Amino acid sequence: MVAVDGSPNSQDALAEAIDLAKQYGSELTILSIAPLVPLYLPSTTPYASPPISESQVTRYQALIDLAVKQAQEDGVKAVTGLCEEGVVVDEILSFLDTNPTDLVVVGSRGLSATKRLLIGSISSALVAHAPCPVLVVRARPSTKPAR
Repeated sequence: MVAVDGSPNSQDALAEAIDLAKQYGSELTILSIAPLVPLYLPSTTPYASPPISESQVTRYQALIDLAVKQAQEDGVKAVTGLCEEGVVVDEILSFLDTNPTDLVVVGSRGLSATKRLLIGSISSALVAHAPCPVLVVRARPSTKPAR
């Protein structure tokens, strides 16, 4: 299973997952989550969140459609796309609980230490809590010539 969000790093993760699926003749599930961002409020309510707009859901479904097409064109024989809505880490972990998976492939966003401390990292949470191995794909190094 590969999680995609349209970022350059998730595109790298998708490419890696496609290569692995082809190499091992594996099924590939491509998952995207239209994110629900919880807003933490004081005292009585632990959190609230604004509803996910239809345009957001449409955007993430389009990501899935393109990723599935890319995988099929690159030779993956069995590929499935799925778009969900919710808190990204929670939805991915829920998917893994109900759909046993041999490997999860995700991109690393390369968040700064401050952002990671404040909002956490999806890839870090998956490494810590997924019931299967997780491959975190980092951004490919630039090909700029050395000075």
